[in-house]
Amino acid sequence: MTLLLFLSQAIRIAVPYLFAAGGGVLAERAGIVSLSLEGYMLGGAFGAAIGAHVTGSAWAGLAAGVACGALLGSLHALCTIRFRADQIVTGVAINLFVVGITRFFLQLAFDSSSNSPRVAGFGGEGAGAWALAANPLVWLGILTMPVLGVVIYRTTFGLRARAVGEHPAAAESLGIRVSAVRYAAVIGSGALASLGGVYLTLDQHQFTDSMTAGRGFIALAAVIFGRWDPKRAGIACLLFAAAETLQIQLQGAQLIPSQFVAMIPYVLTIVAVAGVVGRSTPPAALGRAAD
Repeated sequence: MTLLLFLSQAIRIAVPYLFAAGGGVLAERAGIVSLSLEGYMLGGAFGAAIGAHVTGSAWAGLAAGVACGALLGSLHALCTIRFRADQIVTGVAINLFVVGITRFFLQLAFDSSSNSPRVAGFGGEGAGAWALAANPLVWLGILTMPVLGVVIYRTTFGLRARAVGEHPAAAESLGIRVSAVRYAAVIGSGALASLGGVYLTLDQHQFTDSMTAGRGFIALAAVIFGRWDPKRAGIACLLFAAAETLQIQLQGAQLIPSQFVAMIPYVLTIVAVAGVVGRSTPPAALGRAAD
């Protein structure tokens, strides 16, 4: 395999991680734990399938998927901000809820327990570099972290989000509406992370039951590994995607037992996070409800 093909496959794999990790950085910098990234992605993937199937348009599928992600983000925000529910428990509950509800509506809408019919998508035919370059979601994914870095570090909203994530009481004393900032961050997180699921559906031209397959948790690991910084989290996403690409190539070569090869991305994730936890400092108010 040439270097160009390896890089194109790594980028293809990295795009959903970049979207989901961007959503995780946004919410966690505002103080809300983003354990619900997997649910956002899966909800976005199913919404994209429904939208594209009904209208025949990939753009309509994209809009429907983002709407589903924003709706799930609103649910997470309502539970954790308005009702002060435990953020970790709420995140797990949303993930389980989305798995169940997508299976229910998959059966109801498409009379299938496994996958949707083929839907419209982005990109050219095949899996090469040219097909990848024709997909607008790939370029949007690549731009996600640089743009998010500008939003977090160079805008008024970003300054307020960082303030409420570090010291909500002090932010409140300066006239910042902590709840409003957190609502905006979590809903934006849901919409952004859902693009990872939208990408999967429109790239594969169908929705498959539980197709996100733990990508949301790997994206959360990238957020931690990147120390809640968009640029570093983006590099972590590329690192994990490269490991997954290597795993795919080793499986094809059959040089190592497939069970060990399949472990590579997850072992790397564990090692990376274990090396960072304890040495990195999360936002001070992460996981704490505002007083």
